[in-house]
Amino acid sequence: MTRPPLPPFTFQSAIEKVRLAEDGWNSRDPVKVALAYTVDSHWRNRAEFVVGRTAIESFLTRKWAKELDYRLIKELWAFSGNRIAVRFAYEHHDDSGTWFRAYGNENWEFDADGLMKYRHASINEHPIKPEERAFNWPLGRRPDEHWGLSHFGF
Repeated sequence: MTRPPLPPFTFQSAIEKVRLAEDGWNSRDPVKVALAYTVDSHWRNRAEFVVGRTAIESFLTRKWAKELDYRLIKELWAFSGNRIAVRFAYEHHDDSGTWFRAYGNENWEFDADGLMKYRHASINEHPIKPEERAFNWPLGRRPDEHWGLSHFGF
């Protein structure tokens, strides 16, 4: 199975890869999202280490059961060959209605088929007031006309 765009990345193909990843995560479909990773993919997500597509699917299922009304923006930071670095921010609320905004950076490495082999994520989050929310589009894909992270100064 291949997952274009494939490495080595150009500026345009790296931007496309980042947007496709954002779109997948905004679907909040763990099965669909997990298919973007190799069967033996390695993750570091905060302090959690996840290995393998099945474990990724389980991780995402748990994540989106707790992080409700999840909306994410990813932005290309740097790329070279088969590696991409992104910065991101997302908003969600918990089951008590408390909203949070998370910020972070990810380092990605892809195999020749365009599947992600390694994902290292550093994430910080804090509670926000509902009126401080910035990601207000309907659940699902961020509309093309919606601002990116640079607009918010995050």
